[in-house]
Amino acid sequence: MNEIFMLRALELATLGRGHVSPNPMVGCVIVHGERIIGEGWHQRYGEAHAERNAIFSVRPDDMHLLPESTAYVTLEPCSHYGKQPPCADLLIEKKIGRVICCNDDPNPLVSGRGFNKLRAAGIAVETGVLAPEGRELNARFFTFFEKKRPYIILKWAETTDGFIGAVGGKPVKISGDLSHRLVHRWRSEEDAIMVGTNTARNDNPSLNTRRWPGKNPVRIVIDNQLSLDQNLNLFDGSQPTIVYHQIDNENLADRPNIFRSFVTRSAGPFLNQLLTDLHQRNIQSVLVEGGATLLQSFMDAGLWDEMRVFRSQTMLDKGRFTDAVEAPSVRGTLASREMVGEDELSVYKNSPGG
Repeated sequence: MNEIFMLRALELATLGRGHVSPNPMVGCVIVHGERIIGEGWHQRYGEAHAERNAIFSVRPDDMHLLPESTAYVTLEPCSHYGKQPPCADLLIEKKIGRVICCNDDPNPLVSGRGFNKLRAAGIAVETGVLAPEGRELNARFFTFFEKKRPYIILKWAETTDGFIGAVGGKPVKISGDLSHRLVHRWRSEEDAIMVGTNTARNDNPSLNTRRWPGKNPVRIVIDNQLSLDQNLNLFDGSQPTIVYHQIDNENLADRPNIFRSFVTRSAGPFLNQLLTDLHQRNIQSVLVEGGATLLQSFMDAGLWDEMRVFRSQTMLDKGRFTDAVEAPSVRGTLASREMVGEDELSVYKNSPGG
C-alpha cells in the first residue's frame, strides 16, 4: 500500500509544476489505516508547503487520528525557516505517527536535518519509497544542487528529411499549431529560455507564454559582440532578459530592461561559466530553443539533460533552400514518443557519457 499512497502524493506534487520554483514540487497524503484523511501539495512559491496544506485539509473530526496516521511526502520535510516555517516542526506539533518519503532533500539547508528532527521527536521515518520517481519529478531541483547548474532541455523541430531551418532567410514553419501551443506550456514550466544571436536576429522571437496561461520565463540570449538591434522583441522590457557577451566595460546605463553579464573565457569554457552564473542567479532550468549551432554546443560539451524533438511531415527541399541547415543528431536514451497533432514528439534523456 505504501507505493499506492506515494503515487498519489507524486500525482499531487505535479500540480505545482511551473508555480513553485525555485522550491521543489512536493505532494503529501495523510493516511489513517487505509483511508486518506488529508492531502495537499505545494501550490505556489512563497505559500504553504505540501505538509501544511495536507494537515489542514484534515476534517476537524479526524484531527485526533493524526498520532495514528502516516504522512506520505515526496521529499524530506524542511527543517529551516524560509518563506514558510519548517514542515518538520508542524509534523512534530501535530504528533503525526509516521512519515514515509521518496527522497532526502539535496538542499544543504535541509539534507537530513528534517529526518533527524522527526526521529528525535520519536516519529518513525522511512525513506526510499519510489525514490526514482521522486528524483524524476524534481530532476531540476536535484540537478541544481548536485551538479551546480540548471537542468538543460534542448528543443527543436525538424522536417521529415532532417532539416531544422534555413540560414539567413525568413523562418520556416515546421511544426504544427498544437506543437507550438505545447512549447508555450513548456516555457511556463521552466525558469528560463535561451536563444543564440542568429535566432534572435532572424526570428525576432518574444519567448513568452502568450499561447498558454502561465508565467513568462527569464529570457537569455548569447550575443558575444553585442551586435543585436535593441529594437528586437527580446529587449521590449516585458520580461527580464539576460544577455551574455564578451565585451568588457560596456556602458549599459541606457538599457534598463536588460540584465547583462560579461563572461570571460580566461577561467574555463564559455558555457560552463554561463551555467555557473545562472546557478548563482538561482535559475534551476533552461529551455534552449536556439538554432543548430547553439544546440550543438551544448551537446558537444555534454551539458544537457533532456532533448525534446518534434519531427513534422514537412519536407524542406534542399534544392529550393540551398542554405538549409541540418538538424542536430539526437543522443541519449529514448524516454518517450507520442504524436502531437501531426507531429511526432520524441524525448531523450542524457545517458552516462551523453
